[in-house]
Amino acid sequence: MTADTQTLNEPAVASYLSEHLPGFEGPMTVSKFQTGQSNPTFMLKTPAHNYVLRRKPPGVLLKSAHAVDREFRVQKALQGSDVPVSKMHLLCEDDSVIGSMFYIMDHVPGRNFNEPEMPGLTPAERTGVIDDMNRVLAALHQVDIDAVGLSDYGPEGNYFERQVGRWSKQYKASETQKNPAMDALMVELVEAQPEDDGQRTLVHGDYRLDNMIFDAETTDCRAVLDWELSTIGHPFADLAAVIMQWQLPSGTEGRGMGGLDRAALGLPSDEAFIAKYCERRGLDGIDNFGYYLGFCFFRMAGIIQGVLKRGLDGNASNPERALKLGEFVPVFAQHGLDALRRG
Repeated sequence: MTADTQTLNEPAVASYLSEHLPGFEGPMTVSKFQTGQSNPTFMLKTPAHNYVLRRKPPGVLLKSAHAVDREFRVQKALQGSDVPVSKMHLLCEDDSVIGSMFYIMDHVPGRNFNEPEMPGLTPAERTGVIDDMNRVLAALHQVDIDAVGLSDYGPEGNYFERQVGRWSKQYKASETQKNPAMDALMVELVEAQPEDDGQRTLVHGDYRLDNMIFDAETTDCRAVLDWELSTIGHPFADLAAVIMQWQLPSGTEGRGMGGLDRAALGLPSDEAFIAKYCERRGLDGIDNFGYYLGFCFFRMAGIIQGVLKRGLDGNASNPERALKLGEFVPVFAQHGLDALRRG
C-alpha cells in the first residue's frame, strides 16, 4: 500500500485546530508545498490568518528521521533571538488525529530563492541576500544554548564522530546498490577526523539559501526553515554545507554556483564568505576545511539515498523528484572523497 503524502484530512485538522489553537476560525483551504522532500508541508489559509502545517510522513520510517517535534522545539526556543524563525503555535503528538505527528506555525510571507544565481535581482541585491545569509549563520552559532533551553538538544562528545557514525548507519539501512566512493568516504572520514576543538553550538544541519525566506522588498532574512536535522554540534558543518552547495552546478537542479561569474553577479567567493563568517564570530580562520566539506558531501549523499529509498518504496513526499535526486548519490560521494583528500 502506498502511503498518501499528497493530501491531508482537512476536517480532522480543522476540528483539532478549532479546539486547540486560540483564534483559529474557518473556513480553511489547504494546499501542499511541492518543495521539501522529508516532511510533507501544507499551507492552511483562513479568512483571518495563514498557517503552515508540517507533518511526519505516514508509513515505516527510519529511526530518528522526520523529527517534527524537534523542529518545533528549536524554532520555539529561537523566538525573539537574532535568528529569524516563524512563530510556533502548537505541536500535536497524537497520531490518531491525521495519522502522524504534526505542528502548526505562522506562514511567513516573502521571497524564497531556489538557486544562488537569483535571476531578476541586481548584483547589489544578490550581495545583500548572501551577506544576510552569512549574518544569520554566524548569529545561529552564537546562540547561548543554555539561555534558550537547548543545552540538552544534542549529545555531548565529538560531533563529527557521532554524525559520521549515524549517517553511515542511515546510508547502509537505505542502500539500494553498491557505491565504492561512498564506501571509501565512510572509512576515510573516520581516519581523518580532526581533534575536537571544543566548539559546541546549535547547528541547523541543512543550511541553504532555499531553506530561507527573505523580505519581499529588502534583502533581510525573515525566517530560516526546515530544522529537522538541527542539533547541538560543530558550527563548521553548517558553514561547509553552504560551500558544498555552491560547488554544485548552477540552475534549479544543482542549485550551486558552478560555472557562474560570481564577481559580475555580485556573489562572493567561497573564501570571502568564510572570511566574513570568521570575522563575525571573532575567529582567526579555519584549518583543514576540506574535512568539513567532505563530511557535508557525505551526509548529503546519505540524506538523498534515504529520499531515493522512500521513492522506490512509494513513501516519498514527491516521488518523481525523489527518484531524480537519487541519481546524485554517487556524485556527492565522489565530491566528498575529493574534498577530503585535498584537505
